[in-house]
Amino acid sequence: MVMSQVTGHDSNRFATKLFNGLPSRYDRLGYLLSMGQDRRWRSAVVEKVNATPGELVLDVATGTAGVALALRAATGAEITGIDLNANMLENARQKLSRRGEAGVRLVQGRAEDLPFADDSFDDVTFTYLLRYVSDPAATVAELVRVLKPGGVLAGMDFYIPPSRFWRPLWWCYTRWVLPAGALLTGGREWYEVGRFLGPNIEGHYARHPLEATIDYWKSAGMVNVQAKPMSLGGGLVMWATKGSGD
Repeated sequence: MVMSQVTGHDSNRFATKLFNGLPSRYDRLGYLLSMGQDRRWRSAVVEKVNATPGELVLDVATGTAGVALALRAATGAEITGIDLNANMLENARQKLSRRGEAGVRLVQGRAEDLPFADDSFDDVTFTYLLRYVSDPAATVAELVRVLKPGGVLAGMDFYIPPSRFWRPLWWCYTRWVLPAGALLTGGREWYEVGRFLGPNIEGHYARHPLEATIDYWKSAGMVNVQAKPMSLGGGLVMWATKGSGD
């Protein structure tokens, strides 16, 4: 099944099934399979957030709370992490408990239908989200809905290298090296994710090119939208500020 063939809750069920067995090894394997680059991308997202102690930040698709914890450490803000996957959230709760971190709360829910009022958060972040929803434009609009005017929206995902030199190497890595490495380091469940990622990334940007995604952000009310390819174009960090609406 590919994401272009599913809609609404079907996309959510697909993403949940794909990642259900991964939480206990998610952080370690994600680091290995991205050759350590995912931490750089996450740090770049956190750096864009302007929150201060006592302010509220929402981290969407929080997974095992890696970005949520980084946001808490960097800003001192009160962090809410939301994710669809109950297993991921349980892993995140255990991590928070071990660290004695009371400044991060976790909620289960859909990015497409956030259970929060308009203008609830000073900043909003997300990671690896838009490839797993049926309508990225509507999802971006929903993220912006809960963001206060003047707040920052920042997110990251995989990307396709724009260089004609690096793109064939990226293709070989995602089609051959990544699935094999995933199988060796994480077993069958990670092999399925590794085999899925390359075609999914390529298909997503074929349907939603970067230029179109920037337009989604602008149409939702974001201004000064910035996009920065990372790690030779293997990753992408985006950020912008919500306009006043005047």
